[in-house]
Amino acid sequence: MRNEQHSAMASDKAAEFRMTVLNPGGRDPEQGFHEPIPPLVNAHPPVNFHGFAACTHGFFHRDVRRAILERLPLLLLLRGDFASSERALAELKKHGVKVAISLKETGLHQIAQQLSRPHQLARFMKVIGQADGCIATTPEAAEIYRWARLKRDPATVAFIPTPYPMQDPQWDMSIQPNEQAAIFVGTREWDVPSRNHFAALLMARQLCQTTGETVTVVNLDGWRGKKLLKQLKFPAGALHIIEKELPYADYLRQVARHKLVLQLDRSRVPGQVAGDALLARTICIGGDGTVERIAFGQTNGVGRTINDLARIAANLLVDHPAHAAIVRDSQSRAMEHLSFQAVRLKLKEFFERL
Repeated sequence: MRNEQHSAMASDKAAEFRMTVLNPGGRDPEQGFHEPIPPLVNAHPPVNFHGFAACTHGFFHRDVRRAILERLPLLLLLRGDFASSERALAELKKHGVKVAISLKETGLHQIAQQLSRPHQLARFMKVIGQADGCIATTPEAAEIYRWARLKRDPATVAFIPTPYPMQDPQWDMSIQPNEQAAIFVGTREWDVPSRNHFAALLMARQLCQTTGETVTVVNLDGWRGKKLLKQLKFPAGALHIIEKELPYADYLRQVARHKLVLQLDRSRVPGQVAGDALLARTICIGGDGTVERIAFGQTNGVGRTINDLARIAANLLVDHPAHAAIVRDSQSRAMEHLSFQAVRLKLKEFFERL
């Protein structure tokens, strides 16, 4: 009983915490999250770094002056060549703003690419040393930040996953299980080696041939992508191609129509593909991102071979009770660790330590 009361008190205090996310010079418009953002509104959905602002009823800004006026704890995103982020940090510190930083792109391949240029690495080391703390959306990024900050207190670096509006019924895109069919390939980047998109398509083709399920893939590469897909020689009528970028809510509704979301990503990313599967109330197979490791422990790609994942997928396409059990388990884990309420509390506790 005492633990329940303590948890309720902590939740009440966390409800009062608000923060700003600043992407200096970025393209995303200014956005306030005083109220929940419904799927039909023409605004950025409350996911990825916008999710940190949304879960605290805070703000997402690209203008430093507007961010300062909010007078809230702030997460500063490092983007581009980091020059605008470096200038923003200097201005924020002049005004006494408590600032944590994060790279905007945090997959391991993205971090390596960004820090391969001497001038960017120099700026990164300077900024990471001057900030009050760092928020990492993957465990791997957290370790990099701790090592880069040298003798700073390790408690000023926190691994906090990007949240999802799991408890908002507006973002429950589920349909009846008996209406779900087919396999959705969650990746789409042919030219990023760690995405393993080609291998995921081959697995999907094999499952298509052995189970009779059709496959859906997103192709935003125009004629080049269509030509590549043609070389895989899927059975006639078995491949459905989405050839234009959809509004996020419409995209989630497409995902929700499928029994499985399939990927073989080895990028150690925050886990948007698996996050989409959570909101669609379906299963993500494969991948080693943060969301996959937290919510899809029985089906992620960590420690499993491609053949292991193919066997798991083939079984879940026909074993309806097992499929339902994994959906329930993933939703429960997401509510506990990835929901707005859970992440808001982690953010509040982190900024209180700085």
